[in-house]
Amino acid sequence: MFTWIKEEVSVVFKRDPAARNVWEVLTCYPGLHALLGHRCAHRLWRMRMKWVARFISYLGRWLTGIEIHPGASIGRRFFIDHGMGVVIGETAEIGDDCTLYHGVTLGGTSWSGGKRHPTLADSVVVGAGAKILGPVIIGAGARIGSNAVVVKDVPPGATAIGIPARIIEPGRDAQAGFSAYAVGSDMNDPMVKAIHELIDHSVNTDRRIDQILEQLKRAGIHCEAAAQRDTFDPNYLNKIVD
Repeated sequence: MFTWIKEEVSVVFKRDPAARNVWEVLTCYPGLHALLGHRCAHRLWRMRMKWVARFISYLGRWLTGIEIHPGASIGRRFFIDHGMGVVIGETAEIGDDCTLYHGVTLGGTSWSGGKRHPTLADSVVVGAGAKILGPVIIGAGARIGSNAVVVKDVPPGATAIGIPARIIEPGRDAQAGFSAYAVGSDMNDPMVKAIHELIDHSVNTDRRIDQILEQLKRAGIHCEAAAQRDTFDPNYLNKIVD
């Protein structure tokens, strides 16, 4: 038991540079608290003490803001960063060395019984706000970008972003370009590129307007009054030029 706790604490130091000492991790990290509670609840669930297991899970949700169904299977060295709003469903399966950021949902898409939640292989990282829905399989080492909605399998080592999620870096190290909090600028996402182009165009337009106003000011033409007019008079510019 103590060996397992020591292992989970060491994971926090590896994946969160804000962690300063063991006491801080043990007392101030809700992800660790939620995981400790889940380990106990999951054992009780397997012993068919299901109400007690659900009640422990409920207390963990109330204390940490992280909801993990006691039926979910979670591997070793699992880390939840920040944690608020994380939801992990009953039939979810999580491998070793996985990381989830806040707002992540491993949810189901069916009211029927059986396997209805995602399976995460080893070393998967899921960015903030991402939703993985249904009995999909996320391959080992895959990365799910922030706010992505995944409804299909993701191959090992790939990165998935967008709504619905699409694969952008299959078959190679997906850490390049991956961001746990937002879409990176180097990702091949047409929506992101379009937004960046609009922002660049707006900045360039503002710069040109400033240059025009500066040239008018040097020519003795003051445009502040024109900018403050509620209605545009076609003859106004002629008046100020004359």
